Amino acid sequence: MSDDATTAADDAVGTVTPERLKERVDAGEDVFLLDVRSEDDYAEWHIGGESVESVNYPYFELLDGVPDDLRDALPDGRRVTVVCAKGGSSEMVAETLADEGYDADHLERGMKGWARLYEYDELDVRATTAASRGTTSGDRGAGSDVTVAQYRRPSSGCLAYLVVSDDEAAVIDPLRAFAETYVQDARTLGADLVYALDTHVHADHVSGVRTLADGTTSGATAVLPAAADARGVDYDVDYETVADGDVLEVGDVEIEAVHTPGHTTGMTTYRVGNVLFTGDGLFTESVARPDLEDPEAARDAARTLHASLRGLIERFDDDVIVAPAHYSDAATPNDDGTYTAALGDLVETMDALSMDEDAFVDYVVRDMPPRPANHESIIATNLGYETHDDESAFELELGPNNCAASEDAMTGE
Repeated sequence: MSDDATTAADDAVGTVTPERLKERVDAGEDVFLLDVRSEDDYAEWHIGGESVESVNYPYFELLDGVPDDLRDALPDGRRVTVVCAKGGSSEMVAETLADEGYDADHLERGMKGWARLYEYDELDVRATTAASRGTTSGDRGAGSDVTVAQYRRPSSGCLAYLVVSDDEAAVIDPLRAFAETYVQDARTLGADLVYALDTHVHADHVSGVRTLADGTTSGATAVLPAAADARGVDYDVDYETVADGDVLEVGDVEIEAVHTPGHTTGMTTYRVGNVLFTGDGLFTESVARPDLEDPEAARDAARTLHASLRGLIERFDDDVIVAPAHYSDAATPNDDGTYTAALGDLVETMDALSMDEDAFVDYVVRDMPPRPANHESIIATNLGYETHDDESAFELELGPNNCAASEDAMTGE
């Protein structure tokens, strides 16, 4: 190696992987981020956390060095992690900071790398699931020969689920970007993926059901709610539909469809044992927004949502587990990092679930957050009207989900 190359290697600033940064945030470590994307991009979505301090200063204002007002904002004696969209600009800014004596590194692959984070945990729902991956059937509770895993995408709050029984598996609300992950995890658990189900036509991410139904990926059967199909789905793969009360068999368990419209006309909850996969109808911190399918009919959709939620509450016991398709920054995770809640606890802490219809409608439509970025194109893609390659589909869905009716938690003690 030449002397010049050695010097360049010595002078290079450090990088932090998205995985390592997430570990630091989860552990409550002191994290200071300098986000050099545009103000609009930063406002739309950025990395947060209780122990995270974040400053936005656009890259183009740093081309001539570090301005005095930014110096005042930067900490002394603390590491500064620089963040950009793809990792290039952040590296250059981090080098500038390092040259001026700051302890600086940068986020590898930027926010696009952050969006690739995908976490897996098995749900501790003893009535229906194994306690953890690797347990034998003899270690499981009576009748609990099912493994239910929750996938979490921290960048957007998207949640998906893997249901495994014997040698068969189903994935609920899969993301196209992680299609191979579901197949590999099912195989690790000794199962083949036989179903890929959507709870509704999503507006915040590109669905993976068609990719998984493609024989080159898994050959799973794509499943859509019948009412979602009625919106005019145009797929290039075969798929099945389910209506209220229909049942799919996966190994020794049944997946029951419970039509719960309101967020969309097709919104469907799937029940496995005492777990309700509520899609975007009910979250652990809020209820669905009713305006993404037809903004002009939001109030009518909110009335439908009220009836659907009342139907779940009246039909199922308080200890049934709600497993939603999303979580927001306002949601509080369980001790194991998962996002689930007992239905009875939500009724007790979420006033919206006890309101009469008129009060509920007024409450839900009062102050809805901005719609998900690119939601019209994402919906068109998920209906089969638009086509995107893997990279453009991934970029289309970058950002938060904004599928709840409120940016703040509706729950309270």
